[in-house]
Amino acid sequence: MVTVNYLLYESAVGFAVFEVTHQADAVGLELPEVKDAMKSLDKFGKMVQLRSFNPWNSAAHGLEAINLISEGIMPDHLKNTLELNLPKTSGKKSKIVLGVVDKRLAGEISTSFPGVQCESADTSEVVAALLRGIRVFASKLLKGLQEGDINRAQLGLGHAYSRAKVKFSVHKNDNHIIQGIATLDALDKGINQGAMRVREWYGWHFPELIRIISDNGTYAKMVLAVGDKKTLTDDCVDDLANALNQDQDKAEAIIQAAKVSMGQDISPIDLHMIKDLASNVAKMADYRRILSESLDKKMGDVAPNLQCILGTPVAARLISHAGSLTNLAKYPASTVQILGAEKALFRALKTKGATPKYGLLYQSTFIGRAGPKVKGCISRYLANKCSIASRIDNFTENPTKHFGEVMREQLEQRLEWYATGAKPMKNSEAMDKAVAAILAEGGSDLIDTEMIEPHAAASPVKEKKEKKKDKKEKKDKKKRKSLGDVEMVDASEDGEHKKKKKRKSIAA
Repeated sequence: MVTVNYLLYESAVGFAVFEVTHQADAVGLELPEVKDAMKSLDKFGKMVQLRSFNPWNSAAHGLEAINLISEGIMPDHLKNTLELNLPKTSGKKSKIVLGVVDKRLAGEISTSFPGVQCESADTSEVVAALLRGIRVFASKLLKGLQEGDINRAQLGLGHAYSRAKVKFSVHKNDNHIIQGIATLDALDKGINQGAMRVREWYGWHFPELIRIISDNGTYAKMVLAVGDKKTLTDDCVDDLANALNQDQDKAEAIIQAAKVSMGQDISPIDLHMIKDLASNVAKMADYRRILSESLDKKMGDVAPNLQCILGTPVAARLISHAGSLTNLAKYPASTVQILGAEKALFRALKTKGATPKYGLLYQSTFIGRAGPKVKGCISRYLANKCSIASRIDNFTENPTKHFGEVMREQLEQRLEWYATGAKPMKNSEAMDKAVAAILAEGGSDLIDTEMIEPHAAASPVKEKKEKKKDKKEKKDKKKRKSLGDVEMVDASEDGEHKKKKKRKSIAA
């Protein structure tokens, strides 16, 4: 059993350190006497004793500390409190045990204070019970507080913390993208099902209309415009053309098909029911078009580079599947590649089969245009570019689509390289091209100098490498020349030897 020596209480008014005067174990906490003592201030006050209470300097100070703790980071305010109130220890056997609420904060404190062993409320029942008692009697145990101070501080800090968590920019917010693409997918499903019912139902009356009009939304509008085919005359051409965006040819074709149609007659009641269904389908189709245009504009503001590479639907589905653009930017390229194929991945790992090569990225045109043998390679390359683009979009205050355009050009060249062997553009050349395009538009404030200077500083290194290469080439040239001289000498010596031999043979 681990003996808890001290307790850290993180409240809305500040940090408090309590010393445990009466020890208890998990078994003892279940006794009725101990449970009654935990409910009484007189008895519980003898179990813990306030060692130090360090309140916030201001509400902003408290919000900053709570935000750091929520990320598992120990603020300086807490570090100073622990340094002043925890006794100094030496050696592993003389460690003191500190009980805390947050498990991540416990690890951070143990790292910063080697002589302190932290026990969190998640792993220790004793720590959880003692901290629960302190929370109940906090207004009495903490000195210098009046009645209701803790409740008011909790309310104010809770509101400030919640506002900070949900705060977003109106122009750069991926929450609307996630909801928009989900609504778009639901609309597609509803429009397809409704249009199928309209086609089958109205097709009994006017089957020839399906061959002339293929779009679901336009077909529903034409059902409303035509109604009973017997009422169509040559004078209705203008009305049908208005419903077809001034397409006179199709309007005339519909009238001619209605005159020779083989469909059966329809009752007014059935026609009324079909028109109501067609009206709903047409309204959903119009709303889908408006939502799609809005989603395109929103993606252009939030993730223009990712949109330029993948297109709006696929890029929006990636963000939605990841949960946010920030989450997508944190993923490595290998995760982005198979995002959306988790079931296939876990099934392959379980059966020790081949893992999937792509997930949502399969909907991209680059995968469809690639050959069967290089689909996996182009998927990996596409995932790399999407990972870079998402990070640029997420961590740039005013992202532009120039990086996405050059990366899309790289993808096109990579496809051509697989097909013809043409040399693609290098990454350094692509980034230089994007930076030059941004600077040409007067966007010097969008480019961080720290991003350009290392690249500019690489030129002396490049010159040094070129000089080194020239020296090596000169050295190799001298070496080849010296080897050539030796060969020439050997050849001349062989020639003289042959001449002497020939003279001897003639003399003989």
